Amino acid sequence: MRLTLIRHTSLQIPTGVCYGQTDIDVAANFMQEATQTKDKLKHLQFDAVFSSPLQRCVKLAQALAADNIRHDVRLKELHFGDWEMRAWDEIPRDVFDHWAQNYAELAPPNGETFQQLQMRGIAFIDEIQQQHPTGHVLVVTHGGMVRALLAHALNMQLKGLFRFHIDYGSVTQLDFCGGVPKVEFVNR
Repeated sequence: MRLTLIRHTSLQIPTGVCYGQTDIDVAANFMQEATQTKDKLKHLQFDAVFSSPLQRCVKLAQALAADNIRHDVRLKELHFGDWEMRAWDEIPRDVFDHWAQNYAELAPPNGETFQQLQMRGIAFIDEIQQQHPTGHVLVVTHGGMVRALLAHALNMQLKGLFRFHIDYGSVTQLDFCGGVPKVEFVNR
């Protein structure tokens, strides 16, 4: 199975705010960004299209493939719990630093760990691989999920996730055909 991952476009939210699973709307320039993303996919055909149910992903999925979009809660961004919609600067520095050093195993208060996010993503891949073993699947999701699935495909520790820069509206492609997953490209 070939998996094409798209990160949603930019958002209508001030910079420096933690938003994770909060359902934030797309920015005013959405149509321009959606067109640019669609141009990156113009020669590709997909057997199935999946989206996170958050509106920033749903809107992009609809702009890319108007029909037969399936929403899957496992594709949501990391749940930041009590940190959702707080400015990063408002989180006590020592608490944030402790989490940042251990985000794979530590969750923000009432949130989830990156390991939990990755397990959601792997469960999603395992299921759709059974449904589309030789197919090409488009997934519109979030930066955290793209990073977690890249780490899975590369068999790397989650600690290195933020070495991957994933732009808004970017395309990343993974290939799960054969025994070893391959990364075709990242952040195109």
